[in-house]
Amino acid sequence: MALRKIVIEGDPILRKKARALEKVSDKEREIFLDMLDTMREADGVGLAAPQVGLLKQMIVVEASDPDDIEKAKEEDREPLKLLYFLANPEIIEEEGCQEGVEGCLSVPGFVGTVKRPMKIKVKALDYHGEPVEIEVDRFLAVAISHEMDHLRGVLFTDKASDVKEEEYEDSIHGDS
Repeated sequence: MALRKIVIEGDPILRKKARALEKVSDKEREIFLDMLDTMREADGVGLAAPQVGLLKQMIVVEASDPDDIEKAKEEDREPLKLLYFLANPEIIEEEGCQEGVEGCLSVPGFVGTVKRPMKIKVKALDYHGEPVEIEVDRFLAVAISHEMDHLRGVLFTDKASDVKEEEYEDSIHGDS
């Protein structure tokens, strides 16, 4: 697959609303894979199509399974990673609240504290164009919510209670 250029804050495409897909075709599957490669190359955990210059409702998220993290530590191994390719994602249920530090591949060098739901239920089309419903919580809820904001032209900096230059490596990167 191909690496794509990540669009940086200031580019007007990041403030536009992405269009829903009628279906997930081979072209969109190729875009999903390009987005995954681009995200991994940038050491991110999520990426939305507008961040690579495409106004399509497509996101990719790959992050450690929160339920496996402690078990993995006990077993001295890396936690399992969950990978989501979601087209036309829509949050249909949310509960709770969490607050954490986020960053973004499209806003390099900055972090901010953002409130997000603790748990979300999302309906979307998957990589094959099939309808799916997923329930995620904790970090995965943050990552998917963050990426879905990009589909509406919203950056984490719009929601953050404070935005500052990143001073440490341990920040949570919603899509970085």
